[in-house]
Amino acid sequence: MKNTRILNSLALLFVCMLMSTVAWAQNEQKASPPATATGKVGEADIIVSYSSPAVKGRQIWGDLVPYGEVWRAGANEATTVTVDEDVMVEGKALPAGTYSLYTIPGEDEWTVIFNKTAKQWGTQYDEGQDALRVTTKPRKAATMNERLAYDVTDQGIVLRWENLEVPVTITAQQ
Repeated sequence: MKNTRILNSLALLFVCMLMSTVAWAQNEQKASPPATATGKVGEADIIVSYSSPAVKGRQIWGDLVPYGEVWRAGANEATTVTVDEDVMVEGKALPAGTYSLYTIPGEDEWTVIFNKTAKQWGTQYDEGQDALRVTTKPRKAATMNERLAYDVTDQGIVLRWENLEVPVTITAQQ
């Protein structure tokens, strides 16, 4: 009887370990794994949290991500941007807080949208919750970027994917 309990306990422990390993491996194999970019602009800490899709041989701009339509600027849950101090984005005021980030890509100009509803699935965009909309100019990337990536620089944030970069200027609020 005692040996049966020990064997049952060991079997249960083995099953739990196996399930944890499988869950961990599945998370590591996500098509668009979670990523974070952090940095400072002046005294403001900035954090960009996003899911990072891959090009995988696809045409991205104007095809997978259509021009002229709202895009969640990542995959899965909405990309978020957190600023811990009031800042200026492309010359317009943005209060400290956490925002979902959306864009409207264009061939020559992008609209970048900071939305007040931060915790949401990426496709649940509500224009009525926009905190700020700014425009910026995309540019050709120096190198091909297989995975979507954000960088926080001392001049703001930069979205990089495929052969494109989209800089968004952020400065300290005066």
